[in-house]
Amino acid sequence: MTIYQESQGILDHMFNACTTAQISEFIPEKRGFRLHGHSTTVTLERAFWNVIDAMAEDCGLPVPRLIEQVLDSCLVANDKNLSSCLRVICLKYLNIYASADAPKGASENPDSPQAG
Repeated sequence: MTIYQESQGILDHMFNACTTAQISEFIPEKRGFRLHGHSTTVTLERAFWNVIDAMAEDCGLPVPRLIEQVLDSCLVANDKNLSSCLRVICLKYLNIYASADAPKGASENPDSPQAG
């Protein structure tokens, strides 16, 4: 009987590490908004909505106003797909701000010139 199975790779490890609650983050969720006076629905996976909710809170904006700002800025590069723009903005937000929210010293490398 095997007690420890070696992971086949990063994705295998991530999926094996998911709890039942985390698996629900893959479920698409549709939300409706009025953006610049027009009714709009956006479908994103719950994981992205969690990030958008956090971004809106950090910015002191309601979610529809945050999405309007993305609509006004991001669609210059991608004129058709608001959902795609929102997903990219979420990834950028996590890449830029996730380490800033980590407890002091949690992401520091003692060999790094910035550490300490």
